[in-house]
Amino acid sequence: MSEMITADLVDLDLSADSKEAAARALAERMVALGRVTDLDGFLADVAAREAQMPTGLDGGIGIPHCRSEHVTEPTLAFGRSAAGIDFGAADGPADLIFLIAAPAGADDAHLTILSSLARQLMNAEFTDALRSAADADAAAALIRGEEPDGTGGVTEGTEDSVAVPAAASAGAATGSPDVGPEEGSRNGTDDGPRNGTDDGPRNGPDDGPAERGRPFRVVAVTSCPTGIAHTYMAAESLEKAGREAGVEVVVETQGSAGFTRLDPAVIEAADGVIFAHDVPVRDKDRFAGKPTVDTGVKAAINRPGELIDEVRGKAARGEVTAAGVAGTDGASGTTPVERGGKPGEGYGTKLRVWLMSGVSYMVPFVAAGGLLIALGFAIGGYEINKAPSVMDHFVWSQADSWAALLFQVGGVAFAFLVPVLAGYIAYGMADRPGLVPGFVGGSIALTVNAGFLGGLAAGLISGAVVMAIQRVRIPAALRGIMPVVVIPLISSAVVGFLMFVVIGKPIASAQKAMTDWLSGLSGANAVLLGALLGLMMCFDLGGPVNKVAYAFATAGIAVADPSDSAMKIMAAVMAAGMVPPLAMALATTVRGKLFNAAERENGKAAWVLGASFISEGAIPFAAADPLRVIPSSMVGGALTGALSMAFGATLRAPHGGIFVVPLIGNPLLYLVAIAAGVCVTTALVIVLKGLRKPAPGAVSQGPGGTDPSAPSPEAKQPVAA
Repeated sequence: MSEMITADLVDLDLSADSKEAAARALAERMVALGRVTDLDGFLADVAAREAQMPTGLDGGIGIPHCRSEHVTEPTLAFGRSAAGIDFGAADGPADLIFLIAAPAGADDAHLTILSSLARQLMNAEFTDALRSAADADAAAALIRGEEPDGTGGVTEGTEDSVAVPAAASAGAATGSPDVGPEEGSRNGTDDGPRNGTDDGPRNGPDDGPAERGRPFRVVAVTSCPTGIAHTYMAAESLEKAGREAGVEVVVETQGSAGFTRLDPAVIEAADGVIFAHDVPVRDKDRFAGKPTVDTGVKAAINRPGELIDEVRGKAARGEVTAAGVAGTDGASGTTPVERGGKPGEGYGTKLRVWLMSGVSYMVPFVAAGGLLIALGFAIGGYEINKAPSVMDHFVWSQADSWAALLFQVGGVAFAFLVPVLAGYIAYGMADRPGLVPGFVGGSIALTVNAGFLGGLAAGLISGAVVMAIQRVRIPAALRGIMPVVVIPLISSAVVGFLMFVVIGKPIASAQKAMTDWLSGLSGANAVLLGALLGLMMCFDLGGPVNKVAYAFATAGIAVADPSDSAMKIMAAVMAAGMVPPLAMALATTVRGKLFNAAERENGKAAWVLGASFISEGAIPFAAADPLRVIPSSMVGGALTGALSMAFGATLRAPHGGIFVVPLIGNPLLYLVAIAAGVCVTTALVIVLKGLRKPAPGAVSQGPGGTDPSAPSPEAKQPVAA
């Protein structure tokens, strides 16, 4: 096995001025050693990981990293920047940059070494030594964990002694605190993690545990999207803060190197739980009934002491959770799917996350129900909605009977739209306890004709009621029945009263007024609405803004007899959503030299994705070059939406792309609208990319010069979708 880092992979005078340029400069060193086979493909993977969450850490550290099929073996490159490079950390630019490259199928031993390095970055002595390293050989040896040999050099490690000492790497992937990497390279220190048993903290205060005579005990779970760096850095940070506070902290790291579940006895003995994660926690129910803090993984890295204080405060107040659900305070997230905001986020951000939770679960019902209804119309004509129930009349040999069956099954699926929307908005706010009142409130919204708006209100009210109930301190004897009896009973009664008696009728009136307004749109107003919806569909390519426009359109046709205006809106939205991927596919075909190899390959798939109305097919292009791709897509989408409305195209199906063209009113003009938007977007992208110039001085290109087919450093900025 090759050494993970050598002097050739170290740049102590990194001159890059952006995180994209820094990643390229370090990646070129990997390419030169044969560790990376496709520079642009690897950098695209790095950018995609960066788009999920910035990789800058407090203390002047940047750790861009990813798994990639273009990496031949786990590799680490290190750069030191005198000016500093912005990696998104709260405290400013990073001067120590670690580019971590892991193969897509890396084995656990390699990933364990990388995770142990991530823990080591939490050691101030280690980072200070890197800042003062005199040459590349010394820096590489320090990262490998080799000791000074007393002659100004370093001792030779074994071939397998890479990145960190073997003792440090042995337990990095386990679910309990292990021997810290600093213990292998710092003699005499007493600040390494403990083993989670009786040799933990001894002198901590006795102001929090349920039992006197022992420290407060916390179990924690850390995880991040890639599972290479942040997962283990968060674990190290929590363990270190726990030692300083006299608190026993045992961490389960759910990373790429695998994870070992915490011993149930350790969980049972814990006084509190910390979830520091950006992906769902696995087997979260194990921690039910404990005071819980739920937050993002970077919070555990940057402010672990605050999280420990927070969970101690919850324990002192008796705030426990049901089924592993985090506490419902404003600072912590609450669902295993999408938490309702992280520390520092406002209620506007949280509201968007809650609403998107409901919409994301509603969309499959929209697609299934809408397409079944559309097929019923295609086979039996538009009068099929008047057919008798197939339970009373169904003839196997008659097409009309099959058409009626499809239509009626689709109608049943459509009937779930508002309850599912409300139920999963409440779920996004309060996890599983919010489902029952949410579904009940959504069903009542349909009963009182409050429709889509009523579903939104029912979901938010249900989540708020459950969160309020969860804040109440209850006797320990009742905690077991809270999630299955008490919370559903009380919350459903409260939500039902509010929807039937207080707000149902006003919302129903507002829903009717909005429907009447849409039905009256014509001429210039309709064209402007189509342009606006087209802009929204192409702004973030499947993100929140896109979903708002889509939900608005599908709500209009989610009735037995949608209005003509509602079907025009649905047609405009679907047409605009097809433009970005089709335009990117066409652009890579017409001017392939303007795109790198990975983008040209993505362009082939974009043909099918665009034709199927999957806007996300353009995301790889937008992530690599947002300043050119997104504005171009928005212009083309707006044109298509406006033309679709002007042509009077209608659509009863909420999905399907070109495959439901036979169900579209004015299909030829509809295709003309799509073609016009695609051509405009393609032309704009080609022109803007053709005007692009290489970065001055080719700082990020390295000794190989400028690659005319590779995107410039600024073009690698990922899109925030």
